[in-house]
Amino acid sequence: MQPPMNSPRELAAYLERTVATELPNLRAIPDGPETAAPNRPSGEGWSQREELGHLVDSAVNNHARFVRATLEPTYAGPGYDQEGWVAVHRYQEIPWKELVDVWHAHNRILLRLIAAIPPAKLATPCRVGGVGAGLVTLGFMIDDYVLHMQHHLDNVLRRSPPTKYPR
Repeated sequence: MQPPMNSPRELAAYLERTVATELPNLRAIPDGPETAAPNRPSGEGWSQREELGHLVDSAVNNHARFVRATLEPTYAGPGYDQEGWVAVHRYQEIPWKELVDVWHAHNRILLRLIAAIPPAKLATPCRVGGVGAGLVTLGFMIDDYVLHMQHHLDNVLRRSPPTKYPR
């Protein structure tokens, strides 16, 4: 188990290592109909394209959360309908290389954002979802974002077993 990261620089480095490690693995997957087919032996669930698209959606949603939690004394915002977002974007129709490039670009932006967060802001209280959602810190949300990403990347890359999520 990884110890908690206590600075924006550590969190940004965590994201940067994950992206740098996985980008060549994602780029090595050839584009073709296989990336649009369900990615589970059962024939159910998201395709590789849809799961990577989910990570694009996660980057977009978390980008807004990270910025707001940095600018405001507290953050409270909605969750998001991940199945709906994936369906509306029709990721299975987007070429693999394009999805990889979009995922990479979004995360490069997040790297710079995270590295620039004032250290004290990592303690900003955050609530994602409805009234019953638990309170976490901005630092936790950033750490959780990368762990969530790794879990899904393990699925996309067909690793067995995938990284445990949550930690």
